[in-house]
Amino acid sequence: MNNPDFSPLARPGTGDADRATPGTVAAFFDLDKTIIAMSSTYAYGREFMNSGLISPVEALQLSLAQATYMFAGHTSEQMDNTRDQLTAMVRGWDVQQVRSIAEETMHTVVTPTIYAEARELIDYHRERGHDVIIISASVRELVEPIAKELGVTRTVNTILEAVDGRYTGEVLFYCKGAAKQQAIFDLAEEHGYDLESSFAYSDAFTDVPMLETVGNPVAVNPDRALKKTALERGWTILSFKNPEPLFQMPSTRDVGIGTGVVAGLAAMAAGGIWWVKRARRGTA
Repeated sequence: MNNPDFSPLARPGTGDADRATPGTVAAFFDLDKTIIAMSSTYAYGREFMNSGLISPVEALQLSLAQATYMFAGHTSEQMDNTRDQLTAMVRGWDVQQVRSIAEETMHTVVTPTIYAEARELIDYHRERGHDVIIISASVRELVEPIAKELGVTRTVNTILEAVDGRYTGEVLFYCKGAAKQQAIFDLAEEHGYDLESSFAYSDAFTDVPMLETVGNPVAVNPDRALKKTALERGWTILSFKNPEPLFQMPSTRDVGIGTGVVAGLAAMAAGGIWWVKRARRGTA
């Protein structure tokens, strides 16, 4: 790792993963702001616009939602609202077209935002014979290309209903909160994982049920509520900084709106970035 003192197995935890039989230990990773420095759900706004799936205004809305998420994260209620808005947006979309967009543009859209520390940590677990699973509230079509890039073969994701190859707007499985926890229990039963020796990584307070499931919970770039919980419970806290989570405003060429509007939004975003960095320095 970039941090020479980093070793998750050497940090406090109730499990004993070093002595566990290889194949019985799992490492469960959240995706957004844990493996990648952005939201996989919002990442493809420009690509969806260029493919005619959404309008320039909708692309801008996704960009602004990305900025809000990067600055403040999402509460459970905000996650549910986002789910409802996005499922309504994708109703009628061709599933294969979405999958193709994600696969074809991932290396320019998402790959540059993967934390180097996350890549190294995933390799760290694989080298020790641990099964690595990405467990994310994002939909399968967006998660699986990222998992493939990382060499991860097992994912658990939100699943949208599709009929005749098109999304209906209904959610078959929403991979959030208690549902993530139950998915881990199901995987442990199916594959014989020793959860006391296993690991879970997330940035969000909504994933406390997931983190509580294993003997080695790790808060990565935690939001304020998760950081408080992690400190109270003595959980390991990691800070992934490479790359820095940067937000790029769409250009007028990309979204087709006035330069004054974009300039104002960019100024607000820049002010937010300054404020967040200042606040972090003050609490460091």
